[in-house]
Amino acid sequence: MTELIGTTVGDHVCTITLNRPDKRNALTTTMIDAFHAAATAAAQRDDVRVIVVAGAGPTFCAGLDLRELASQRDAGRVETHSLEDALGLLERCPQATIAAVQGDAIAGGCELALHCDLRVAADTARFAMPLARIGIAVPVALTWKLVETIGAAATKEMLFTGEAVGAEAALALGLVNRVVAAADLDRAAADLARQIAHNAPLSVRAMKTFVQGAVEDRRAARRDDLQTLFHRVQASADAREGLAAQRERRPPVFRGE
Repeated sequence: MTELIGTTVGDHVCTITLNRPDKRNALTTTMIDAFHAAATAAAQRDDVRVIVVAGAGPTFCAGLDLRELASQRDAGRVETHSLEDALGLLERCPQATIAAVQGDAIAGGCELALHCDLRVAADTARFAMPLARIGIAVPVALTWKLVETIGAAATKEMLFTGEAVGAEAALALGLVNRVVAAADLDRAAADLARQIAHNAPLSVRAMKTFVQGAVEDRRAARRDDLQTLFHRVQASADAREGLAAQRERRPPVFRGE
């Protein structure tokens, strides 16, 4: 596999793999666009009943590429629209989706796992949303996704502290569905995918739609004021300082402006 996003299909299961292991599968704009295209193609295939999202190497996904983030910030604003679009597409796929998570799932990587229907985690997995440590905010829709999954109190702790949650703690929170030994992750995810794929596809698709419908009312609420606050944070001096400090490997000095 030489592509940044690899795709394989077999036995009604499509596996989409982030393939930038030397950079901990950090997401560039090019990768996000390729992932969007791969998910779109998989969603349109009648022979695909389950989609598995995986990461090559020891890390599932370290989030957005920090060099690109810094360049965006220098240009005036940190943008996450392409990632939000890709995650929304993944969530809306008619097929069941499974994230196979090993190592770190950080920020956008955590959200990528969250936007799959099910998550199988290696015992080495860690989930974190450390955006407050670099002075930016989680987009509104992605914050709500975290609240839907683990509840308000646990979401606040993850977002306010930026601390990582290990696999067993993630299981207790409902952040993941299953935890397995790292050596067994690929097999466990594949077994779960095959089990679902061998069920009646119309039934699975219908029931996924029913569950999705249960959360749509909350997302339909007006959020113009929340988006304004989000963009204010992304364009702040603290965001510039946080990204610079991350790049320069030093503690940030935040001033609340």
